[in-house]
Amino acid sequence: MKVAMLTSGGDSPGLNAVIRGAVLNGTIRYGAEFVGFRFGWQGLLDEDMVPLERHDVRGLSKQGGTILHTSRTNPVDASNGGAERIQAMFDRNGIDALIAIGGEGTLTAAHRLSESGLNIVGVPKTIDNDLDATDYSFGFDTAVEIATEAIDRLRTTAESHQRCMVVEVMGRHVGWIALHAGLASGAHAILIPEFPQSLEQICDWVHQAKRRGRAPVVVVAEGFTMENMQAAHSHKGLDTFNRPRLGGIADVLAPMIEDNTGIETRSTIIGHIQRGGVPSAFDRVLSTRLGMAAADAVMAKHWGQMVAVKGTDMTTAPISLATANLKRVPLQRYDESRLLFG
Repeated sequence: MKVAMLTSGGDSPGLNAVIRGAVLNGTIRYGAEFVGFRFGWQGLLDEDMVPLERHDVRGLSKQGGTILHTSRTNPVDASNGGAERIQAMFDRNGIDALIAIGGEGTLTAAHRLSESGLNIVGVPKTIDNDLDATDYSFGFDTAVEIATEAIDRLRTTAESHQRCMVVEVMGRHVGWIALHAGLASGAHAILIPEFPQSLEQICDWVHQAKRRGRAPVVVVAEGFTMENMQAAHSHKGLDTFNRPRLGGIADVLAPMIEDNTGIETRSTIIGHIQRGGVPSAFDRVLSTRLGMAAADAVMAKHWGQMVAVKGTDMTTAPISLATANLKRVPLQRYDESRLLFG
């Protein structure tokens, strides 16, 4: 069997470990041949592919980024020819199946192409941890570690100047990174999309911390909305899947907090640093196992399925189940953290 792979959408620590796990399992156990499309779906449309053999993936588990590169391209767009064009390309190159590694946008496209008859298996990739049907997606643990270290560093300068720090982390429309990084770093308030808050409540938490002699630290997810906001803050336009590019809510909140509390307030947006660098040990192991499971799923012809982790076990689930709903922070988890605010 000849299996193609691609990495699409935003980069995530652990992508190379997935590639390595799939290639090693597929070649050693099944004798399969692997190729990789460069630059995500765009490379697939352009037939830009490279061979992936055992020596090509040697030592990849610790390497950040993706050796296949990535892009944000919508392959099901009518102008791109859709499923028929892709199947014809598979036939020309003797490709039997595709492993699509990506997040919500990538897997949504993979699901639509699978419904059209293409042999596709998905691998969940997102630092946001927002894909349903899997307990964790690789890259999340690394992003939390990076955000936590950044907040720890900002806390020291906040304490030196007795300022309030508003730290924005990624996560799109869910608050998992903010929740975990905020709890790990001892933030005085954690603001996430699932639970809008009023400016008065935010300022009250800031005042409580200040009265105890602390320099308040507020961690906010990029998709957070205050109670009077209709949508998450975005001033960067839309991506190729017509989704708003989020970011900048910390810059909006900081002057509002300063005006209402009289406490000097600064904002910091960690941004793409959360997606860069080498993956954590947890993500290296998770990515490797997901890659190996993807090769198993291909050989079992579990088309339209996504490999997933439940507890400590590898399993599969329909891609449609993973993309139908975002995996949001439940109220119980947020109530736990609220006890520590202020």
